[in-house]
Amino acid sequence: MSVINEFGQPTGEAMVAWCARPRPSLRRIEGRYCTLVPTTLAHARELFAAYGKVPEDWTYVPYGPFDTFAEFEAYIGAMENGKDPLHFTVLDNATGRPGGTLALMRIRPEYGVMEVGHVVFSQRLKKTAMATEAHYLLMKEVFDALGYRRYEWKCDSLNQPSQRAAARLGFVFEGVFRQALIYKGRTRDTAWLSIIDKQWCDVKRALEAWLAPENFSDGQQRQPLARFMPR
Repeated sequence: MSVINEFGQPTGEAMVAWCARPRPSLRRIEGRYCTLVPTTLAHARELFAAYGKVPEDWTYVPYGPFDTFAEFEAYIGAMENGKDPLHFTVLDNATGRPGGTLALMRIRPEYGVMEVGHVVFSQRLKKTAMATEAHYLLMKEVFDALGYRRYEWKCDSLNQPSQRAAARLGFVFEGVFRQALIYKGRTRDTAWLSIIDKQWCDVKRALEAWLAPENFSDGQQRQPLARFMPR
C-alpha cells in the first residue's frame, strides 16, 4: 500500500514503530516428523551415505558432487559454526538419521529479511512429510519466533523442480534477475520468490493442515498441499 506525501508523491507506508529484528541462531528445532539441528562434522558420515552417488542432485548448487568422503567432510566442516549462512541438518524423528541440509542466509535484521538456501535433500528425504516440515519449521522460526517481514527463496531460473517446490510451499514468484551469477563455469539467471508476513498466517494454516496426522494414511497424503493453500 502506498501513501501520498506532502509533495503529492506516492511513497511506501510509514514504518515508524519498526525496529531491527533479532538474528536467528543455530539451535535445535523439533517437529512432529523431523528435527532440525545445527550441522556438524558428526553428521558427515551418515549424510555422505544418504546422498550416495547422485550427481544430478548437485547441478544447481555451487559445490559438489563429492567423489570422496574426505572432500565431503571438508564441505561439512566449512558449514560448522557459521553466522551466515546458518546450516541445519534434518533428522528423521523415527530413526534419528540425517537426510539432508538447508540454511538460513543473507540475514538482514535491520530490514527483517532473510533467505532459505543451500537446500540439499537426499532421496530418503525428498517428497516426504519431513521435507515439507523442515521448511515449515524454519518459516515458523523466521516469522513467529523472530518477527521477520520477508522470507526469500532464490534458485537458478532453469531449476524448475526448485521453483515448483517453492510455489508448493506458498512462495510467490517475483521475477528473474538476468546474469546474476557465474557458478561452475556457467552463467546463472536467478529466479526470486518470497513469502511476506502478510501471507504467513494463511500459509502457516495450510502447512499445518497438510502436516496433520489425519491427512496421512499408511504414510501417504490424503489431500495435496495445494488443497489447503489460499487461492
